[in-house]
Amino acid sequence: MSKSNTAAVTPAHHVVHGEWHVRYNYPVGEVGARFFDAMKEKRIVATRCSASGLTYLPPRAYCERSFEKCDSFVDAGSEGTIEAATIVSAAFDNLPPPPYAIAYVRLDGVSTAMVNFVRGMDLSDVPAAAAKLKPGTRVKVKFIDAPEGKITDFHYVLA
Repeated sequence: MSKSNTAAVTPAHHVVHGEWHVRYNYPVGEVGARFFDAMKEKRIVATRCSASGLTYLPPRAYCERSFEKCDSFVDAGSEGTIEAATIVSAAFDNLPPPPYAIAYVRLDGVSTAMVNFVRGMDLSDVPAAAAKLKPGTRVKVKFIDAPEGKITDFHYVLA
């Protein structure tokens, strides 16, 4: 049998099993601080690069197209369009019990998309719920009552 016709298989005794629990303090920097501070005011801010015309969410310090520093902050729209979504049916540490929906959404006025939970849906019929999350579907941003400056301060709901 030639080498090109054989698939590489990792023997079970070559797989390392384990868990990794990490507690950390992550410095968010100037750009991240503006993003999280705006969330306390129920606003989502993006960065803009005047050289390329791109607007980034999550905000970035530097433009991926022009390699220039993003030179302004703009408010993202409160509605957007799903680019991709899924319904999670497996349990993961530190996440809600399944099922739950997540979507990658491009908010109005922004060039890139950001992932977050989609709430307020009946997920008991997964295929029916998934059909409602197809690319192109419009969603709204919904903030919690008392935002703390965390990514969990908001989620998406179907528009």
